Amino acid sequence: MNYNPENPVIVQSDMSVLLETMGPLYEQARDFLGQFAELRKSPEYLHTYHITSLSLWNAAAAGLVLNDIYEGLRKYSKYDIPANVLTEIRELLARFGRVKLIRQPDSDDHVLQSSDEFAIREMLATPQVKPFIDRQISASEILIKPGTRGRIKQALIKMGYPVEDLAGFANGDPLPFEMRAKTLTGLHFALREYQRDAADVFYADGSSVGGSGVLVLPCGAGKTIIGMACMSRVKQHTLILTTNITALRQWRSELVDKTTLTSNDVGEYSGEAKHVKPVTLTTYQILTYKRHKHGEFLHMDLFQKFNWGLIVYDEVHLLPAPVFRAVAEIQARRRLGLTATLIREDGKEDDVFSLIGPKRFDKPWKELEKQGWIAKALCMEIRIPMAEDKRLEYATAELRAKYRIAMENPVKYLVVDRLLKKHVNDQVLIIGCYLDQLDRVRARTGAPIITGETPNTEREEIYTNFKAGKIKTLIVSKVANFAVDLPDANVAIQISGTYRSRQEETQRLGRVLRPKPEDNYAYFYSIVTKDTKDQECAKKRSLFLTEQGYRYKIHVLDMDKIEAEMFEFAHTEEPLNAELAQEHTEIS
Repeated sequence: MNYNPENPVIVQSDMSVLLETMGPLYEQARDFLGQFAELRKSPEYLHTYHITSLSLWNAAAAGLVLNDIYEGLRKYSKYDIPANVLTEIRELLARFGRVKLIRQPDSDDHVLQSSDEFAIREMLATPQVKPFIDRQISASEILIKPGTRGRIKQALIKMGYPVEDLAGFANGDPLPFEMRAKTLTGLHFALREYQRDAADVFYADGSSVGGSGVLVLPCGAGKTIIGMACMSRVKQHTLILTTNITALRQWRSELVDKTTLTSNDVGEYSGEAKHVKPVTLTTYQILTYKRHKHGEFLHMDLFQKFNWGLIVYDEVHLLPAPVFRAVAEIQARRRLGLTATLIREDGKEDDVFSLIGPKRFDKPWKELEKQGWIAKALCMEIRIPMAEDKRLEYATAELRAKYRIAMENPVKYLVVDRLLKKHVNDQVLIIGCYLDQLDRVRARTGAPIITGETPNTEREEIYTNFKAGKIKTLIVSKVANFAVDLPDANVAIQISGTYRSRQEETQRLGRVLRPKPEDNYAYFYSIVTKDTKDQECAKKRSLFLTEQGYRYKIHVLDMDKIEAEMFEFAHTEEPLNAELAQEHTEIS
């Protein structure tokens, strides 16, 4: 057996890869593994990756070849690479591109091509694929039925055949415009290098190789800017799907401020307005609206009624299932997904791959943090005892009630008081999911509150005052989880959250990751009731943060310490708390 003690990589026969972080080759090996393996855990000294079919297919779609992977693994591996791993990588990587989808010249017919006779036979014999097949037209070609381009890709990836879609795109109505060198507000503006690279990779000079796919960047990295850069390359009518009305209006503001588009070019299609313009902004909520449970989706025809050249899916990991069905029917349109994480709570990552496109670009948060493009995140979980008068109620409650009792523990208000004193000069977001709890915080602090019931005009006024520093503390419900641009917020205090949503934890941290002009640190506190369902949920929610290596600290409080405790952070470059990493290892 070969043994290279200086090398940091250990490849295991179960397709997992361990990466030691202390050696001189760590950063090189990390960048190499990130191209084709999924990072699962990253505590201080030993990171864990998994080589999966999807991670390899994403790598293949981005141009990585088998020999590059083999040579890199041999270069960085401490021990011999198990033979079964090399075989599995070869077999899985070869599956991308084994089946291609093309459009026949001078025709709207779409054909599946494969030189693998077994693959052709398997597709013809599979019940889940048969409904989309018209007929076999040669030993290596299958004609598919019109309008089934997306659905057959969904079916084939589940068979282990990720289709390389080279059928190209229909052109939408033209929309010439450019990015500004100076914003309307008078500031100099230019794309950062990574933003320009992401847009170039997506567009791929207008070829059929580009034009569809997902760009993955951390919160605060400027995904909206990247989306606009992609639009400026395509230069065609564009439909943009956002998570909520606040995100919609932030997109509109950015488009008018940083591109040569005018307010007359940008329309809002929401519950409040139905204006279709060359660039139309809408929400997932309005697209999935129907009058009653078994009724029709009243606005889903927005996809097909107009000649879009590009459709942008903001926070694509939240794309609702009904919209997936619509996306399957519009595969001739260019499709751009933007997200900080491809993790979906429903496990539909393969549908994103098939219908939106493979991951085209991924920029790790640590790289952007090192370059100063996002703030350095300091995360602390503060564990507190249950209030004495709630212990019996919690002990005898039904399971679902236990979650709420623990999350609404009134001791949390004392910790909030203390944190607000500590951060009296900072811009603070207090985030929760229970309106009664948030109302009590409002009564206690006098801070304004934004919930789903807050009128949009009032909401915009509060956001404006917070950005201007007229309001130092803002209370927000789940409406602030996604795409809310509050660049001056540098402290987030989470008092309750969705039961086990890793997405939510990531997005809430993202509210405070925008770079800061002086002390470039962001503080994220999560207050949880120890030894309860609240603590269990906190472990699940924070799993993504710890897997990605964010600095994470656990602070356990007794009642008599709350008033005196200062919850200090040490500003070091040390990674996450080892205790938390061990806990997550045990529950994974």
